[in-house]
Amino acid sequence: MLQDLYNWTIAWASSPYAEWALSITAFAEASFFPLPPDLIMIPMAAARPEMSFFFALLCTLFSLTGGMFGYWIGQKGGQPLLHRFIKEERVQRVEQLFNRYDAWAIGIAGFTPIPFKVFTIASGAFRVNFKTFLIASLLGRAGRFFMVAALFYFWGAQIQTWLEKYFNGISIGLVFIIILAAVIMHLLKKKKSRSLPQT
Repeated sequence: MLQDLYNWTIAWASSPYAEWALSITAFAEASFFPLPPDLIMIPMAAARPEMSFFFALLCTLFSLTGGMFGYWIGQKGGQPLLHRFIKEERVQRVEQLFNRYDAWAIGIAGFTPIPFKVFTIASGAFRVNFKTFLIASLLGRAGRFFMVAALFYFWGAQIQTWLEKYFNGISIGLVFIIILAAVIMHLLKKKKSRSLPQT
C-alpha cells in the first residue's frame, strides 16, 4: 500500500498539475500525510532547475501552513491523540527532544527525514509557544527545501541520482554539525560567565 502511494506521489511530478500537487503534498505532509514533498520536488527541479527556488518557496510556505494545521490538531486533540496514532516510544522520544532542545527539536525535525507531522502535532499537544514553533519550523523547512533547490540550480539534473541516494545522510550530518555548534556556543558562554569577576 505504501509503495502504491509512493508511485502515485511520484507520478504527480510529471503532470500538468505538478505545482499544485507539490503544494498540497507539502501541506499534508506537515500534518497527516506519510510521504515528504521532496518526492515531487526533486524530479520537478531536475526537469526545470531554473525554477527550483520557486519550488522550494512553495514547499516552505505550504509546509509551514500545514504545520500550523498540525499544531492545531495537537492542541485540540492533546497527548491522547499522539498516543493513539503514534507509537509510544516515538512519543516519548519526541517529548525528550522537546524537554532538552525546545525550539531546536522543531527546527531539526523540519530539516531532517524525521516525519515533520509528528513534531507539529506534538508541538500543539505539549503547548509549545506558537511564535517559537513558527520560527523554528520556518528555519528548518526553508533550510531543507532551499538546500535542495540550490543543488539543482547550480548543478542541474545530473545531481538527481546522487541527491536521492545521499540526501538523508547529508541532512543528518548537517543537523549534527548544527547541534555540535550549539553545544560549543553554550559551553563557551557558560565558561565566560564563570570567568567573570563575582560582585
